[in-house]
Amino acid sequence: MEEREREREDMLVVSGSKVRAPLSVVFATLLYCAELINAAILCRQYSRTDDTHWLAFTLTFMLLPAVLIQMTLIFIHRDVGRDRPLVLLLHLLLLGPLIRCFDALVVYFKAGKVEEPYVTITRKIFLGRGHQRTWTEYEISRSQRILATHKNAFKRTSVIQAFLGSTPQLTLQLYAAILEKSILSVRLSLMIITKVSIIYGALVCSVLAIQVCYDDYKVRFRKLAYLCMVLWRGLEIATRITTLVLMSTALNHWVILVGVANLLFFFFLPWAELWAKKGSLAEDVEKNFSKLGTVVVLSAFTLLYACINVFCWSAVQLDLGHPELLDRKQRWDRLAAYYSVRFVENLLLITLWYFFKSDFYEYVCAPLLALQLLVCYSLAVLFMLLFYQYLHPCRRLFSHNVLCCRQHHPEAGKMAPSYSAAATMVLMSDEPVALLDPPDSHLQETTILDDLTEYA
Repeated sequence: MEEREREREDMLVVSGSKVRAPLSVVFATLLYCAELINAAILCRQYSRTDDTHWLAFTLTFMLLPAVLIQMTLIFIHRDVGRDRPLVLLLHLLLLGPLIRCFDALVVYFKAGKVEEPYVTITRKIFLGRGHQRTWTEYEISRSQRILATHKNAFKRTSVIQAFLGSTPQLTLQLYAAILEKSILSVRLSLMIITKVSIIYGALVCSVLAIQVCYDDYKVRFRKLAYLCMVLWRGLEIATRITTLVLMSTALNHWVILVGVANLLFFFFLPWAELWAKKGSLAEDVEKNFSKLGTVVVLSAFTLLYACINVFCWSAVQLDLGHPELLDRKQRWDRLAAYYSVRFVENLLLITLWYFFKSDFYEYVCAPLLALQLLVCYSLAVLFMLLFYQYLHPCRRLFSHNVLCCRQHHPEAGKMAPSYSAAATMVLMSDEPVALLDPPDSHLQETTILDDLTEYA
């Protein structure tokens, strides 16, 4: 009874929340169009110079994520059984993100002109100073729910584009530039765009991973936390790509073996864990799917998970037997194992490159370059530790911190399980997160950063 009375006293009901501009939708659409157009121009240039190998790989890394993005948008918006021929035609022309972005902007500019009744209520916990908690309910209007669906879809497309398209594309173009000993202006612009796409996709992936683990809580990030995550992810992925490219210029067949081994390991790891637990596949992925369709969708989801882990830490663990498909526990042991093994692997690859490097690097200080790569990866790990130790929005709920010191917190490890689709491609939440600022005004972040990473 006391807990219920206390809960009522701490309950805050808010209505009439302001509709935020879909900046994340616009930004993701701009990245998609910029990368697609730039890659098409580069393919045309490769065609003129008869570089068939570069043309084939560039075209593959351009079309594969574009097709998967169209399928993801159609799946999340459930347009297969609806009478929307124009939308489906634009998706066939790989222009789906444009019509979705236009639709989101139309909804945003129309919102607020006519008073709308709320269609759902979302309930979140705000963490105050110390261990203070405040339950807050938000009334979500129809316009807010539609915009939340658009943001929800574009979060997934950003991750798909980053790790199934931009990351291999950047690796390929950097490798081609080293072999040809020249950097074309179109190639350079494509490399810059893909790097921005990778950092943004990794940032979205990190934020969504935190929000799915703490689904009952209103997660808010400080500006310094965003900066720390950008430095962490940027250095980690840049070091990984550079190491693989350098290794490929010296022992190209061996680097293919390393990449394929990494991909297959992380692809089959969730399936092996499911088999070891003698569990069965989640049956609530999609009601209209057959058993074969469920396996295909889960395989695509596992492929994305594997591609992320080849280049950086995915921050979440798959559980194919759980309806959410994700393990909500914070796995410190796997985090430590991943970065330890990855550091050793990068060290071995850099060492092999140093001893088998080609004559192209005779004017480059090889020891200094190798040292810089190791230092950059160490800095990435340092920024990761700083984030989890001091800047994580829910660090007060950790049962252990990154220093492996036990923290006595009454709420640690007692979060009630709840449905969430924040970091999945195949599930969509019916309750969008609140769009208001928390009562704790000490968490100050800019509107743009908050919208670019906010859980829809």
